[in-house]
Amino acid sequence: MLTNKQHELLCFIDERLKETGVSPSFEEMKDALGLKSKSGIHRLISALEERDFIRRLPNRARALEVLKLPEGGVVQSAPANVVNIPEARPAASTARELPIAANDIIEIPLHGRIAAGVPIEAMEGQSSLSVPAALLGSGEHYALEVSGDSMIDAGILDGDYALIQRTETARNGEIVVALVHDEEATLKYLFQESGKVRLDPANPAYEPQVYGPGEVRIQGKMAGLLRRYN
Repeated sequence: MLTNKQHELLCFIDERLKETGVSPSFEEMKDALGLKSKSGIHRLISALEERDFIRRLPNRARALEVLKLPEGGVVQSAPANVVNIPEARPAASTARELPIAANDIIEIPLHGRIAAGVPIEAMEGQSSLSVPAALLGSGEHYALEVSGDSMIDAGILDGDYALIQRTETARNGEIVVALVHDEEATLKYLFQESGKVRLDPANPAYEPQVYGPGEVRIQGKMAGLLRRYN
């Protein structure tokens, strides 16, 4: 059995999907149910998810799928009920199953700061970063906050977020996350020659770093860049 508020919220979401193909925002849900804060909406959505009325989609920020209605009727067309819950502007209504749109947002792990200068530790963390899906290709990705200016001529600035495709191999000339001596990570151009690994900066103020076999491991290569303007 659903509570009155759970029933009301699920019906509100389902009606909005049928009308526009886009779920209401948390703010709209809060206003529709007469609640004082969006934290109450989060609790109601979690309760509906636990009772298998809705489902959160993995790797999609604020995306829900309506599985069934309070009366027990199963939703007939799942793709039409898979949507982003926007905080700003809704997407266009559609009844067809579509590929991921260019403005779709996904969540990827944010693993701390990485040096674009002298190597520093890339910390594993529990944070995540919302990223436009269009910036990422296939494979598994994570993000690192850039610290330093050694890649400035490549357009990578201090405070940027480097979007990294997880891989252990890369070609010469690609920008990679290199783990040095299994302790410190740095963001540099990769060159392998004569049994040596050379990590080149993109700033003439810094010297290339040269390492022997086994001293450097590739942990990913750069797939995109995110910059916030204050």
